[in-house]
Amino acid sequence: MSLRRRFLNLLLRSFEKPALRRARGAAELRRAFECKARLFFHPPRGSRFRKGSLHHGGREVPVLWVGGAQKGRTGRHSGPEHAGTGAQTWETEKPAPAGLILYFHGGAYVFGSPRTHRAMVARIVALSGLPACLPAYRLAPEHPFPAAFDDAVLAYRALLACGYPAGKIMLGGDSAGGGLALALLAGIRARGWPRPAGCFALSPLTDLTYSGNSFRENAESELLLPVSRAGEIREMYLRDTPADDPRASPLFADFTGAPPVFLAVSESEILLDDTRRLAVRLETQGVRVTVMSDGDLPHVWPIFHGYLPEADRTLKQLAGWIRTLSPTPAGN
Repeated sequence: MSLRRRFLNLLLRSFEKPALRRARGAAELRRAFECKARLFFHPPRGSRFRKGSLHHGGREVPVLWVGGAQKGRTGRHSGPEHAGTGAQTWETEKPAPAGLILYFHGGAYVFGSPRTHRAMVARIVALSGLPACLPAYRLAPEHPFPAAFDDAVLAYRALLACGYPAGKIMLGGDSAGGGLALALLAGIRARGWPRPAGCFALSPLTDLTYSGNSFRENAESELLLPVSRAGEIREMYLRDTPADDPRASPLFADFTGAPPVFLAVSESEILLDDTRRLAVRLETQGVRVTVMSDGDLPHVWPIFHGYLPEADRTLKQLAGWIRTLSPTPAGN
């Protein structure tokens, strides 16, 4: 275990986990996460960002495009938000219709945004060579289920309509966003739409029934997420929807015929069994699964890249997995 991991774990357990336990409502959770992300999470130098939107069927979802540094181009600085980070805006109107990552941010379907996760995604972009698109899907409690799922579906179908080959789109996400990416993957399969190249999920929330043993057994070892807030979060998002609806809990979905899946989880977190049981289900349904796990790491530890050696190592492994997937023809 690295010394930085020990220090980070102490900070999270002593300060961040109690803060999440005390936070009063969605607005306070959102303000705190946005502020901390801006202060502590920084993209690689030369990363490019551009706000936009995706349209399909008369609806739209805001998105953030993320690109890597380009040789021979200095870019146009985007203002004080990027001061000192080396980040730049995306000067082109639209990324070329080649491969890309469609990434869904975490935050329990209640908080988080493309802004809070753009630094980690920019690192994945730099390592994998693929640009990314981060939808700002609607959040609960203002927009309960199935708003987030519907926005994920809209984003995927809009990308197809824009000319992106399905076999060159990589789905990804973390925590609730990881569950959303997996639910979208199952939804694509169920509807017979062209399948993406693959899907990766970091510490995914796959079971809103909270039936995994680790949800109780790891309540103390969990470094970040307070179990006491779980019921409240579920109520905000699902309201009267059954918690085992596969669009909300992809653990109960059918993935037969799905492309390869990469999962990463900490052995000390309450969502450990969300990944373990999903991996078994995927394998049983004939899906090729890669599972990366390690002990005593915080929930979604790759977000601490640049600080935590284990985070940097995991993102390199993920990028290597992404690069090994040969793009499949659209419609395969």
